[in-house]
Amino acid sequence: MPFQPVQPEKLAGAVVRQVELLILQGILRPGERLPSERELSDRLGVSRPSLREAVAELQDRGLLVSRAGAGIFVADVLGSAFSDALVSLFAKHDAALFDYISFRRDMESLAAERAATQASDTDLAVIQAVYDKMETAHTKRNPKDEAWLDAEFHMAIIEASHNVIMLHMMRSMFELLREGVFYNRQMMFKQRTNRDDLLAQHRAINEALQARDPAAARKAVAAHLSYVEASLKNQQAADRNEEVAKLRLEHEAARKQP
Repeated sequence: MPFQPVQPEKLAGAVVRQVELLILQGILRPGERLPSERELSDRLGVSRPSLREAVAELQDRGLLVSRAGAGIFVADVLGSAFSDALVSLFAKHDAALFDYISFRRDMESLAAERAATQASDTDLAVIQAVYDKMETAHTKRNPKDEAWLDAEFHMAIIEASHNVIMLHMMRSMFELLREGVFYNRQMMFKQRTNRDDLLAQHRAINEALQARDPAAARKAVAAHLSYVEASLKNQQAADRNEEVAKLRLEHEAARKQP
């Protein structure tokens, strides 16, 4: 018979599996600090020796890291998604920028479509809460908070699609965006007209999701990222024209009058 004796699971093993699942589901994020040993052992209902054993195993697996005097943190598991050499290439070539936007349009349209049908009511409440914060930030003169919430809004949709592979892949992509490798989000918010357009686009995405309309959600995300693509192309063209104008002005100032 194919049956084997059941072995009782060690408490440390149960802790390892729980932390692994929280990281896989994107609930524990890279760089996030874990609670103190006392608090964590109380929450998990295990002894400190069992917790230490679990933490040691998770560190060996590269999922947790210890920082002297600071505590235990979730490892930067996204950092290996792209090599430094490849990131440098991304930053130097415009083709990568527009391929990045195209990739986001494809993946996030799909994520929005999935979220419209698969998100829980709590997922949709999170998306609504982030959007509400965007509306509040929109009234402020400094666009920094609104730009940061833009990324949070998109990530909330990806999380609501409940696909862990897409979640971690897109988090690595947004990390490059956060670091300004592709473009500075705040640049998109420089002009009030742009900010108004972008908020309206996010409103359309949110409304489609709250209505659980997958076709409308997909269409709204695609339209938003097409707008981002067109705006960046227009900005690049304007920057090039400005450089030419500066050269003309410099040359004109240096010319001798007849």
